[in-house]
Amino acid sequence: MIVMLASAAVAFLVTILLTPIAIRFFRAREIGQFIQDEVAHDHKQGTPTMGGVVMILAVIAGWLVAHVDARTPEGDWSLSWREFQIPGLLVLVAFLGMGLIGFLDDLSKVTRARNLGLKKRWKFGGQLAISALFAWGAINYGVATQLSFTRPFGVDLGWLYAVWVLVMLTAAANAVNFTDGLDGLAAGSSALVFGAFVIVSFWEFRHPEFYEIVGTLELAILSAALAGAALGFLWWNAAPAKIIMGDTGSQAMGGAMAAMALLTNTHLLLVVLGGLYVMETISVILQVVAFRGFGKRIFRMAPVHHHFELKGWPETTIIVRFWILAALFVALALGLFYGDFIMSGGIG
Repeated sequence: MIVMLASAAVAFLVTILLTPIAIRFFRAREIGQFIQDEVAHDHKQGTPTMGGVVMILAVIAGWLVAHVDARTPEGDWSLSWREFQIPGLLVLVAFLGMGLIGFLDDLSKVTRARNLGLKKRWKFGGQLAISALFAWGAINYGVATQLSFTRPFGVDLGWLYAVWVLVMLTAAANAVNFTDGLDGLAAGSSALVFGAFVIVSFWEFRHPEFYEIVGTLELAILSAALAGAALGFLWWNAAPAKIIMGDTGSQAMGGAMAAMALLTNTHLLLVVLGGLYVMETISVILQVVAFRGFGKRIFRMAPVHHHFELKGWPETTIIVRFWILAALFVALALGLFYGDFIMSGGIG
């Protein structure tokens, strides 16, 4: 418990203290956000972006501090490192890898001075490479390759597991990216999701005979760092935002969510846990299908949070209401997770 609290606290403090420095750094170099013409966000034009870099540094700092052991087994004071376990390293592969792709995407937008990033084939190629690396590491470590909800179904994906990893990583990264369109929306909802993963992974750690997963304490530590970094960034990203996480942050956070789900055997539970992101993604898919197939629009603009903006809802109203939706989805997911534990004889 102490290591999780330390991880979250360090990540939170690093983000709180380092973000103002990043704001000044990016502003001095005119590294700012480019806004779509359809949305009345002219006041956000030029807001420093790529704040996800700070979040990544904060998560790494929190994770490292949680591995510092100040005591020997005998109780004497002595600094040493706790063992770094494979599940944590796999999450970092997804987190840093997707964050790197997002960083290159942001950099492309800044250098071109347009709201257009990497070409789709380059972005997908990068996501494919990260997914392949994650799948290779997971399979070699012995991660369950069965499809799962709160636990494995018993349906082994075999070699299709690598394809499933690609689907989950890219879907989650892009879904969080779609949601990152209003000040604090992605950061606040991410904090809720990673807070839930702290509970899920720590619960699995306390009941190893039921879940049969190794390294879940490591996942709880990283989840705590991710939640702490998201909350720390929200301090500066809340409306009116002083800085935007950019694709660097949204891609990294989405990648970490998918990795957590894959390693805690909660693949399909992520659909409920990240219900807000699913809702945003579906709105984009429906809009594209309706417009290309029938020449009509379902929403005034997609993702759906922009639809409500164009209907005249204040930005802060949309953000708070979407946070409430995110919290309800998280609560439902945790209820399903605990309900499976009770109904399957976890307590007896």
